Amino acid sequence: MDNSTAETLHVAGALNETLPTQPPSPEFSLGVLVLLAFLMALLALVTILGNVLVILAFIMDRNLRHRSNYYFLNLAISDFAVGAFCIPLYIPYCLTGKWLLGRSICKLWLALDYLLCTASVFNIVLISYDRFLSVTKAVSYRAQQGIMSNPVIKMVAIWVFAFLLYCPAILFWEHVAGYSVVAADQCHAEFFDNWYFLLCASTLEFLVPLLSVTYFNVHIFHNIQRRQRHGSTQDYQPARRDSLSWRFCLLPRPGTSSSLSEAEDSVSSLRSWRPAVMANSPSPTQTSPTPLKRDFSVSFRSRTGSKLQQDKKIARSLAIIVCVFAICWAPYTLLMIIRGACKGKCIHNSLYEITFWLLWINSSLNPILYPVCHMRFRMAFMKILCPKMFATLRSRNTPS
Repeated sequence: MDNSTAETLHVAGALNETLPTQPPSPEFSLGVLVLLAFLMALLALVTILGNVLVILAFIMDRNLRHRSNYYFLNLAISDFAVGAFCIPLYIPYCLTGKWLLGRSICKLWLALDYLLCTASVFNIVLISYDRFLSVTKAVSYRAQQGIMSNPVIKMVAIWVFAFLLYCPAILFWEHVAGYSVVAADQCHAEFFDNWYFLLCASTLEFLVPLLSVTYFNVHIFHNIQRRQRHGSTQDYQPARRDSLSWRFCLLPRPGTSSSLSEAEDSVSSLRSWRPAVMANSPSPTQTSPTPLKRDFSVSFRSRTGSKLQQDKKIARSLAIIVCVFAICWAPYTLLMIIRGACKGKCIHNSLYEITFWLLWINSSLNPILYPVCHMRFRMAFMKILCPKMFATLRSRNTPS
């Protein structure tokens, strides 16, 4: 054996010593393995069914098909793929300690797993940004409700950015480095213990999104508090007469029974009221517009008040989704950075495995949070799961 061959074997052996020869799960008894297999399969099933329910809600209920809810659909698609593909392929690997599906399937599984989880995070950021615009820039936001080109571009951009963050490294790392540090019966990314890459990628995948959604939430709550102190909403301030801003003031909120024609009729009646009274009244005192102004003021305050209540619900629901995201992602991100720094020697494998599964639990929790936080999703889910009960409630609420 020549010196170059011996040196190559020595380097390969040193590299393999830093990686576990088994996946991050210890040996278990048969009973524990059966229990773990059942829980993992149950998590995959819940993730699949929950996100399928969200997708079906969009197909069957047209009331959900407006711009902001399409971001929830995009999130549901990524979470569904996690439950349908990523979790089932990982279960036998986790329980047996060996990857038996070959290197090509391993690469595909790794690429999709990182892609889908990253896309799920970016979707949460996009949802937060959309809610931020709907609360702080309500007029311009509603003016673009019917324009679907911008949301489609944003949703496609999410998948492109998520792909570029990890997938090129997963697919081409070993070709650039000239060697592989992953054993034949194992399946993990080549950068599994590369601290520098993990730090940069985790910053873009978790820290930056977390800071972004925190910024959006703080501004949303600050905006609501400021409007509560002033007793009105800045986006609904009256403009000059004959201004188009009156139309925006009277535009119905999504989900209300008002229509654009009703808003225009209100403006027309406001403009035609004074000449009609002047023509039919002999006395100047009878031409006072005080009753109409008072009625219009009451209507205006009721609209601004309901808009404020709607924004409060948006803020609460967004805060819940973001908190769940932070709880599920923070432990894994922190441990991955520490694990990379110490080459996997300072983090117990079981602890890493628990934080790893937390990422997938987030994909199963997201569809549960939709009906909890949004009335429209609750009604759509009831329509799918309990059509008779939905029909009964609808008949009770329909005026005779």
